Amino acid sequence: MCTVCGCSEMVTADGKVMSHEEADRLGLDHHHAPAFRPESAPLPFPHVHAGGHDHHHYGTGAAGVSVPGMTQDRLIEVETSILAKNDAIAASNRRVLGALGVLALNLVSSPGAGKTTLLCRTIEALGDTPLAVIEGDQQTSADADRIRATGARALQINTGKGCHLDAQMVGHAIDDLRPRPGSCLFIENVGNLVCPAGFDLGEDAKVAILSVTEGEDKPLKYPDMFTAARLAILTKLDLAPHCDADLAAYEANLRRVNPKIEILRLSTRTGEGIDAWIDWLHARRAEKAAP
Repeated sequence: MCTVCGCSEMVTADGKVMSHEEADRLGLDHHHAPAFRPESAPLPFPHVHAGGHDHHHYGTGAAGVSVPGMTQDRLIEVETSILAKNDAIAASNRRVLGALGVLALNLVSSPGAGKTTLLCRTIEALGDTPLAVIEGDQQTSADADRIRATGARALQINTGKGCHLDAQMVGHAIDDLRPRPGSCLFIENVGNLVCPAGFDLGEDAKVAILSVTEGEDKPLKYPDMFTAARLAILTKLDLAPHCDADLAAYEANLRRVNPKIEILRLSTRTGEGIDAWIDWLHARRAEKAAP
């Protein structure tokens, strides 16, 4: 998981932390270890019971993840180091945005949940409200091109093999975009419900976008993301009758992992719920502007 290796920093077999490029150049083995192993699956690594050897915890240890050849204490040390570096940059981003009175929202979801479509509809509904967009994808500028077609300013970040945006990437994007005072900054993260949960970008809130086609159990399968989010938006509401989506179960599971989460339902196709989303945005802008 990326809260262990940071994606831009890989954990090698001997427990060292280095970049993808450095590990590849040196020909070192590096990996993302699975955090869960079905009980019926064979052990991929020796399961040693002798004294002094660390067990593979498969997500049940103190670190919440297992990496072959690394103790739980070392995993925690690596995670703390990586996240501390990111959090320091995120705090700097937050100071810059706070000084400008910019409302920054980190939009997170699975691939295909409808983040970009929602953003395009949001830009249209916000009218003259000043805003800018940071787009995160592994490759292509397709989403940034869609945003620019609305007339909004957008900057594309391609993460390559990385599966999330981090605070340093966003900091550079903020420098390039120079968001206007009092504006909105939408950060569309890479489609992924795991890694972005652990990386603060300097945003005011995470907004988790969840399509009604994804399954009511999605919040239970990926609780860290929905615990970190202030707002969950159930999108593609017009499709709910066609896929037997249980909207009450979606909301119950969201509140099971995060009792304080706010929830909106909307459809970008029909426009249902868009006004409530825009009202939510204006309320957050007012909070940001308050002394």
